[in-house]
Formats: sequence, C-alpha cells, structure tokens
Amino acid sequence: MALSLNQTIAHLKVMMNHLKDVVFPQYSDGQAGYASRSIHSELEAVTDAATASAFMERIPRIRELLETDVDAIAHNDPAVKSLQEIVFCYPAVTAMIYYRTAHELYGLGVPVIPRMLTEYAHSATGIDIHPGAVIGDHFAIDHGTGIVIGETAVIGSHVTMYQGVTLGARNFSYDAQGLPRNIPRHPILEDGVTVYSNASILGRVTIGRNSVIGGNVWLTRSVPANSRILQGKPQETTFTDGAGI
Repeated sequence: MALSLNQTIAHLKVMMNHLKDVVFPQYSDGQAGYASRSIHSELEAVTDAATASAFMERIPRIRELLETDVDAIAHNDPAVKSLQEIVFCYPAVTAMIYYRTAHELYGLGVPVIPRMLTEYAHSATGIDIHPGAVIGDHFAIDHGTGIVIGETAVIGSHVTMYQGVTLGARNFSYDAQGLPRNIPRHPILEDGVTVYSNASILGRVTIGRNSVIGGNVWLTRSVPANSRILQGKPQETTFTDGAGI
C-alpha cells in the first residue's frame, strides 16, 4: 500500500534530521550509529531496502562535498565568525544539504522524493535547485534568496553565486505529441566562475573557467575562460520638467 503524502513527509523529515547529525557530527548530540540506522529505516519506508542501502554508501561523499561548501562560504564572506555560524545560520547550507541528498537519490532513479526534498529547501530558503543539476565541490552561495538552478545545469568546482541568479532555459523543443523534450537546456559554468546578483544565464551555453558575470547581466551566449561580462555604462541625460522620460 502506497504511503500518503503526510506519511511520506514525516519519514523524510526524520531522515533529514538524522542526516544532518551524520554529515555534521561535530554539532550533533546524537549517536552516529543510531542516526545512520534511522536514515536507512526512514528511507526504506518510502523507497525500498536496496535503494536505502545504496544511498547509505553515498553519504560519505555527501559529507565530503558539504564540508567543501562550508569552507567555500567561510573563504568568501568576511562576516563569518565561525564554521558553526555557517552551519547553523546560513540558508545556503540548508539548501545544499537537501540538494546533495536529493541529487544522490535522483541518480538512484528514485521518483518524486528528490523533488520533494529540494522543494522543501526552496520554500525554507528561497533557493531553488533542481535535484538533476550537477554541482561540484566548494560551491559558495552568498545570501541566496531567489537563486534558480535548472535540471540540466552543470556547475564546476569553486563557483560562487549571489542572490537572484538564474541558470535557466532559453526555449524548449517539442516532441511529436507536443510535449517539451527533456534535453540539456541549462548553462554550464566551469571552475572558478563568479556570478553576481540578479544575473540571468539562459540556454545551453558555457561560461569559461574563472569568468566573472556581473550583476543584472542577461546572457544567452557562451563566453571563453577569464571573461568579464558587465552591464553597459549608465547614460547621463538631463530632462526639463520630466520631458523625454
């Protein structure tokens, strides 16, 4: 018998609470063995034993990547006073815990649940990352509200992203039934890229390594490594009594 929505949510909530104990044991008051057994049990309840066991083997990698994310934030924000502050207070950490968990479940072919996890993180943080996106190590999100990262986006290592950034699709192609085809349609950001607030990068374009994309930029083309893409210079114009505005 299939679980109800509320039952599924309840199992996932317990699983994620114990996952936090496992990936950040230095801030946990629980026992690692109990937390691991609980993760397996709760996930098995909403999937199956084989999937739960396969996921457990991926937890060390999730923990390793999350540690690099925290480290990247620490080296990107002078307001940080401690790693504990980042783990406890930064919405980026919540978003990445849920994304990195969902991404592994997505890779295992688990239906629906990966989206449930990332949509919970979206509602809690304002950061919307599809579980199908591929994100490398040392991913630093600063502030984060309004970030959107689409399903087929690929993000390299040591990438920094500010609030309001969209990695979206430019357009869609349709199959014979008139349904949108699920093909690569989101950007690729190579290692070391920085994207400032409210920039929109759309389509299957590649942003070369160590490039900087300025705030409010609208970009629909690929750029080579070490590029600097900024808005045009503002124009100064005088007006009389509002004429010409």
